[in-house]
Amino acid sequence: MKAFFISVMIISLLTGCYYDKADLVYPASAVCDTTSVSYSKTVLPVLSANCYVCHSGTASAGSGIKLDSYANLSVYVANSQFLNSIIQSGKVPGMPLNAAKLSTCEISQINAWINTGAPNN
Repeated sequence: MKAFFISVMIISLLTGCYYDKADLVYPASAVCDTTSVSYSKTVLPVLSANCYVCHSGTASAGSGIKLDSYANLSVYVANSQFLNSIIQSGKVPGMPLNAAKLSTCEISQINAWINTGAPNN
């Protein structure tokens, strides 16, 4: 009887811990919001973190391509070079150069922003 009681207690404790940590065992999948994208809150932080080291100010590593202002970026958005570069389509050099590709979510958000007309918002 004592062994039965101990077994029940161990099973209860293990299953209790399991459900208490369900968020660690089954993490919620990250949701990528592509409905409320904007230049200032979505695109600009991605550019700043991934592009400006080569494509801003006096940086010479970016072959003269500057993306450090909305006006500069707009040129490359309009001719599709920017999107082709970040999706690494092969039509233009893939970016960021010698670094990890942007996340699927970042690319989806930028694409959504472009599809809404790439507003300066």
